[in-house]
Amino acid sequence: MTKAELQLVRSLADKRGRTETGLFVAEGAKLVGELRASHLRVRKIFALEGLFEGPEVECVTPRDMERLSLLKTASNSLALVEIPRYRFDAAGAGRRLTLALDQVQNPGNLGTIIRLADWFGIGDVVCSPDSADCFNPKVVQATMGAILRVRLHYTELDALLADAAARRTPLYGTFLEGENLYDAELTEGGIVVMGNEGRGVSERVARHIDHRLFIPPYPADRHGSESLNVAMATGIVCAEFRRRAARR
Repeated sequence: MTKAELQLVRSLADKRGRTETGLFVAEGAKLVGELRASHLRVRKIFALEGLFEGPEVECVTPRDMERLSLLKTASNSLALVEIPRYRFDAAGAGRRLTLALDQVQNPGNLGTIIRLADWFGIGDVVCSPDSADCFNPKVVQATMGAILRVRLHYTELDALLADAAARRTPLYGTFLEGENLYDAELTEGGIVVMGNEGRGVSERVARHIDHRLFIPPYPADRHGSESLNVAMATGIVCAEFRRRAARR
């Protein structure tokens, strides 16, 4: 392992480094193994002896892995992977379920939401430009491999939702003043918007949403927490959409 390689890996902890190089970091034998079998291109693998073989693999010592790793506890392998670019099929959004994230800024929340999308068979997650970077090392690890199967897009949600509304794509969002999720009519396809951890869905985005949903507490008149964590709320909403779809 050269000094230049160490500097490259270290630079990928920051979004600027990832943008300039077009690379992101993934760590751990399970995730690296899944990456090698996926459609993503693995540029380089650093691994302890005996884990992987191939021209892109460089065996390193445990001491080197400690220097390379971007995690609190060093892993046994680390891959440099080319960042994928996907085209979002706006015309097909009305036929399938899509998640849109409006300023979701916590990496752990974003990683969990990507994992939820994978679990519920949601192929596309669209993020506002000011959301967390999905190729942040913390996000990549939190997805537990789901980032290999879910297509991530970054774009201005205002324009995307305006276009979707013109196409008569159902647009949903979660609001404290919305209709009870379990009573509302839910379509099989459409775009579901989840908002910022503290502020919810922004006004600029909310003006396009024609189906406002509320996740009720139990019992309905209980006065407890003011709101749910955005990742928890996403899981509840996705589960209800899929439950309805399974009953059709």
